[in-house]
Amino acid sequence: MRRTARRGRVVSRSGGVTDKYQPMFREAIERMAPYTPGEQPRPGQRLVKLNTNENPYPPSPGVRRAIIAEAGASLRLYPTPRADAFVAAASRLYGLPRGMILAGNGSDELLTMLFRAALGHGDRVAYALPTYSLYDTLAEIQEARVVAMPLGADYALPLEALAAEQARLTVVCSPNSPCGTAASPAALEVLARRLGHNLLAIDEAYADFAETNALALVRRHRNVIVLRTLSKSFSLAGMRLGLLFAPPPLIETLLKVKDSYNLSRIAVAAGAQALADADWMRRNVERVKRTRAVAEERLRKMGFTVPPSSSNFVLARLAGRDMGPVCAALRRRGVLVRHFPKSVFHDALRISIGTPAEMAVLFKALEPLIKPVSAARPRRRARGQARH
Repeated sequence: MRRTARRGRVVSRSGGVTDKYQPMFREAIERMAPYTPGEQPRPGQRLVKLNTNENPYPPSPGVRRAIIAEAGASLRLYPTPRADAFVAAASRLYGLPRGMILAGNGSDELLTMLFRAALGHGDRVAYALPTYSLYDTLAEIQEARVVAMPLGADYALPLEALAAEQARLTVVCSPNSPCGTAASPAALEVLARRLGHNLLAIDEAYADFAETNALALVRRHRNVIVLRTLSKSFSLAGMRLGLLFAPPPLIETLLKVKDSYNLSRIAVAAGAQALADADWMRRNVERVKRTRAVAEERLRKMGFTVPPSSSNFVLARLAGRDMGPVCAALRRRGVLVRHFPKSVFHDALRISIGTPAEMAVLFKALEPLIKPVSAARPRRRARGQARH
């Protein structure tokens, strides 16, 4: 008797049901937990959204015009398979040939392509802990072995430890999430050399908010890949646009696992115009950086430990105190921030940088919540040391 499987039971062709469960998917997929993104408010909800590192300022007016211009009769046609106009704009802006650039439906899709192409069952992938948690999900899908190296002192990325592991794929998120610290291009170049024939992927989602970046390494090292997104600095999180830069042989291999038409015509037009209007992006980035500096100082005065951030967010930590209740209380007061309950940073909040007005709402809600928490912290100080 032939049977078809359903979740929780098996149904025969004749309609008989047994309690036996037969999985329809790979065992690795059945047992894994899905990636959990930050909360997205429902339509009509009025919340100050500081939880998913979006840009508080809009994209350039030219992007809106490009979207409207593209939203016509041409939508009946497929887009170019490699998002030609978007890639050409990236080539002009970043000074790299088109053959070293791959466009994706956000940098998340490009990371998915990279893990799919590089890793199989039992292959080793190495990255810092904590970092962008999507890496864990992508590794589980491929049934790869994760080598997670803890951050060093002052939240430094563990480049030495990663080099020693010699994993098939090493991923460095720089600036790193959720702490905002970055590795220098010189240190990343040393890592690239030490990894030899193994791949190094540098996830630079937040690079435009930092003082330096590692993009030049793709010209000098055949094993280096750099990823960027337009979700953060370019204010296009809702459009899903990403870029991957690598030597041409790596690009040609990644094309084998790319979806046929992975970017819509509207996304290509929006991305190309956003890159052409890079000065608009840079002005918005400077606004975010000024607000970030003010927020860091204010949080430190409240008693938080705040590592210097090179991103569009800050990590505010009260060592040893679970910040889950504070995060929930802020949510009730209409402010969304991010808490990572299963992370070593369970005693921290990651706060995206909003407009000055949004940050004022945050601090008005946060300060009365933190005063009793701070008062409960153990007070230990060395002889002669001032309290701070």
